[in-house]
Amino acid sequence: MPDEHFQTVAFLAKSLSDENRLRIIDCVSQGRKSVSRIVEELNLSQPLVSHHLKELKRSLLVRVERSGPFIYYELADPRILEVIQTLGHLAKDLLTDRKIF
Repeated sequence: MPDEHFQTVAFLAKSLSDENRLRIIDCVSQGRKSVSRIVEELNLSQPLVSHHLKELKRSLLVRVERSGPFIYYELADPRILEVIQTLGHLAKDLLTDRKIF
């Protein structure tokens, strides 16, 4: 495989490597939401959510829509959830007997 492929995959993998980003992805996969709604649903601080949304936007994992004074976020592609689910199953299978991380 060409190096560009690995660079692209690594870029997306880094964006998915944070638990709060995964939670935000799950939250916006249920429909477009404002930052304040995400903050409320996930019980995270607004600056933290904004930071992670910026990273998710930069990596094209979320889509942004402005409506008046509000900005809404939604999942860019439903296949992102499939990737996360697959990684979750793999992690469970590989780490089932592991006691120390």
